[in-house]
Formats: sequence, C-alpha cells, structure tokens
Amino acid sequence: MSKLCLVTGANGHLGNTLVRALLDQGYRVRAGVRDTTRTEPFDGLDCELVYAELQDEPSLLKAMAGVEVLFQVAAVFRHWARRPEAEIVEPNVRGTRNALQAASRAGVKRVVYVSSVAAIGHDGQPLDEDTWNDETENAYYKSKILAERMAWQTARELDLWMVSVLPSAMIGPNATQLTDTMSFLESVRQHQMPLDPGFHFNFVDVRDVAQGLILAAQKGRAGQRYILANERSSSLADLLEAANARVPGYRQPPRAPRWLLMCVAWVQERIASLTGRPAQLLLSQVRLFHDVRQEYSIAKARRELGFSPRSAEDSLRSAFSYLGRRAIQPYEDRPGFAGRTARSSRL
Repeated sequence: MSKLCLVTGANGHLGNTLVRALLDQGYRVRAGVRDTTRTEPFDGLDCELVYAELQDEPSLLKAMAGVEVLFQVAAVFRHWARRPEAEIVEPNVRGTRNALQAASRAGVKRVVYVSSVAAIGHDGQPLDEDTWNDETENAYYKSKILAERMAWQTARELDLWMVSVLPSAMIGPNATQLTDTMSFLESVRQHQMPLDPGFHFNFVDVRDVAQGLILAAQKGRAGQRYILANERSSSLADLLEAANARVPGYRQPPRAPRWLLMCVAWVQERIASLTGRPAQLLLSQVRLFHDVRQEYSIAKARRELGFSPRSAEDSLRSAFSYLGRRAIQPYEDRPGFAGRTARSSRL
C-alpha cells in the first residue's frame, strides 16, 4: 500500500492542487477540510474527505489517525480584517501549534509545513533560507513569521521530523475560489488597473509548489527550510505582456506615485473599517511592495529537492488562460466536475 497522506486546507488553491498531484503519484490521500458537505473541489478525485479544523484539536487527532505524512497547508490567507490579531495572526499561530501537537500524538512520521516567503521578506536582493523577516505592520506577514517560528519551536519540543517550504505568490489552476493573488491577476485581465502601483511580485505556478511539497517529503532534510519560488519578480508590464499573449489589447497604465497610493490606501482602510468589506489596498502593502523587487535564491531547493519551476512568463500565461476559461465555463463544466468519488468521512 502507498503512504497515507493528510492534506489540511485541501479545498484551497494549493491544497487542492496538492491532493491531485499526490493522487497522480499513487499516494493515498486524506483531504482535510472544515466543511465536508462542500464536495465540488473533489469531484472525480479518489480521496477521503474528512473534517479537520485547526482550532479543533480532537478533529485533527482523528484526521491524523494512521497518517504517515502530514502536509500542513491550511492557514488564514488574507491581508485585511477588522480585528487582525484575532482573525489572522492568532488563528495561524495557534492552528500551527495545534496541528503539530496532533501530529506528534498521532505518530505522524513526517511533517511538511507550508510557510511563505513572507517569513523571509524582500529587499530587492536574492534572499535565501537563512533570512528571517521582522515585518509586523502587515497582519498576514506577521502571522506567517510567528506561525513558522511556532512550528519550529513545537517541532523541537516534540522531536518531530519537519521541513518547512516557503512559496511565493502562487498562480495557476484549481482555484475553486480566487485567492488574493489570483484576484490581482483577474483585475489585470478585466482591465481594472487604471494605474501601475509599481509592485514587483514573485509568481510561481501552484503545480510546481505542489510538486515541491512532495519532493520535500521525499528528499528534504529534517530541520531545513526550502524556498519554492521563481528567481525573479514580475512587474505590471510583465503581467500585461502575458495577458496580451492570450488576448491582445492590454496597455501599460501610467505609474502611480507613492503619495497617491498612500492616499488611496488610507481611504480604502477607512471605508473598510466602516463597512466591513476588505480594503483593496492597505498602507502596509504600499510600504511593503512599492518599488521593491521580490527576489529569492532557489539554489537550495534545486540542489536538494530537484525543484524546477516553470518560468514566471510561462506561469503567468498559463494563469491568464485558466482565468479566461474559468470566466466563460459553467460551474459544472469546470475541470474536476465529474462523478462524486471523494469519500466523505468524519472519522
């Protein structure tokens, strides 16, 4: 029998892509989600659907029974909340500790913990795994830094075999709901970028990240971090070039000065605090991303794991094609919508 793997957050962009990649490679997969009645992301997939909530320790322990490899993917992924500490930071940190404690109690042999390059930061230089970010203004960045530190602390305390992987901005297929990253690409595709904010994001195909996670479980060295990214960042001009490769007609908008972005972000945050609807631009994002390239060294992941991502150009073209198909397809015709073969269980 192949190894039994648990993927938490299995209905998310990375989690669902990882479930598919594991099944393709012959693994037995238990897909952990918070809502087992929402089976659409697993239609046509021969996996076991189970309840796994990071804030519910008994559910985690049950979900991990008999599991050999835990892929800890689940996390809160958003940059804005009315109560950022309570809604973003604390759940990510506490959920990390809960998951690793359950893994130890259940006898899980290997843990692949999904962090983020947010825990490394960016300063225009090709940063590597030895770097730790000290950013605390942006709630999501703060949560990823503190959560990964908690993961390492807990792994040491419990003598868990663990590696962490640090993906950059993931794009590509299997996004049943658009992440913030994919929503940014969709706004570009929909001609909704009147100004160039001067952001340079590091994009990586979600399928390459999923394969990187499997390689980390197979070849990673316990106690090590691995960056799963591309070696260069992409500007809005690069995004428009990729969009034009699919449907011509995208033009480069004028560059927005920093002061204007700060004003827009301030207004967005005030409106969000009143309405509860997420701000589209935050002051912390302007400070983090404006005129700063996100560059990383992936030499360690290449050397030790055999990680070999698609180029940023290919990843962007593929992502825009996926968004275009997603926009015109009825839900029942989207990839993965077939016979309901996912087996639901509450264990």
